[in-house]
Amino acid sequence: MAVNADTTKRTRILSGVQPTGILHLGNYFGAIKQHIELQEEGDGYYFIANYHALTSLKDPETLRKNTRDVAATYLALGLDPHRSVFFRQSDVPEVCELTWLLLTVTGMGLLERAHSYKDKTAKGIKPNAGLFTYPVLMASDILAYQSKLVPVGRDQEQHVEMAQDMAASFNHMYGEEVFTRPEPRFTQTPRVPGTDWERDEDGNFLRDEDGHRIPQKMSKSYNNTLEIFAEGKALKKAIGRITTDSIPLDDPMSPDDCLVFELCSLFMTEEELEDLRAKYEAGGFGYGGAKKTLIARIDDTFGPFRERKRELDRSPDTLEDILQDGARRARAEARKTLDHARQACGLV
Repeated sequence: MAVNADTTKRTRILSGVQPTGILHLGNYFGAIKQHIELQEEGDGYYFIANYHALTSLKDPETLRKNTRDVAATYLALGLDPHRSVFFRQSDVPEVCELTWLLLTVTGMGLLERAHSYKDKTAKGIKPNAGLFTYPVLMASDILAYQSKLVPVGRDQEQHVEMAQDMAASFNHMYGEEVFTRPEPRFTQTPRVPGTDWERDEDGNFLRDEDGHRIPQKMSKSYNNTLEIFAEGKALKKAIGRITTDSIPLDDPMSPDDCLVFELCSLFMTEEELEDLRAKYEAGGFGYGGAKKTLIARIDDTFGPFRERKRELDRSPDTLEDILQDGARRARAEARKTLDHARQACGLV
């Protein structure tokens, strides 16, 4: 299914998402929502990072299934393949050769300082060379398309900075402006809370300087997510798992120490949030009422897209056509960059 897009003289935008699980509210508010909105601003290149996923996901069928689900989710929520280039990372092999060229100008110290590598190994994930060199592949993804803007959360800022370093090192080493310097664009929702609180090794809640409990980030690795397209009993069950206090129904509740309130804030205007705060503080509302409010907001937001998601799930050929056409367009750009890089360092 070939698509045509006029992508000349517009800001080149690049971002990706790993298919390591079913996408959740953290993915939506932290990335997908912004990706779709940025279609109005520039020339978007959005990819499903299945090469990256191999550092942690080792089941082939799960990887294929998750990849299809990511594609269907993005398209159902409004990503337009006529306006953006949407593709699988593994369908653009040029990024692998470009990764090697970048590795030859990247210092070990830079990779050893990577927050993601240190965090994952601290959590007991067995280190491998793929995990260690992960930032170089990410830099290759960014630089291959001469991307100017990289929408990321604050926790990914270092990866963009490392891509800047690698681009500068390569350009300086070979005396040619092969790569464009990318700049980060931070998401408006830097941290989406999960369904539980941060705890220490003894199971005690971690608290901020004001004494409030600290929400745990919503993440597949923490098993604390709310899936974007959950509905009905599955959604109610997932919301029911959100950790709350044992407070009598008639007593007032603290909205500043409630995960349900924080999650509701993602969907509400300031005025709506103040109304919800008043209900909390008045008493008689209860966590049951708060959870019903959250369910209603999720249904209102994602309900209109659920049938389109089901249609795409039933149409794997349509998904494949879109991804293959995106890969064709992405490869054309990546090839230009790779040819220039090969020429600069003497491989041509």
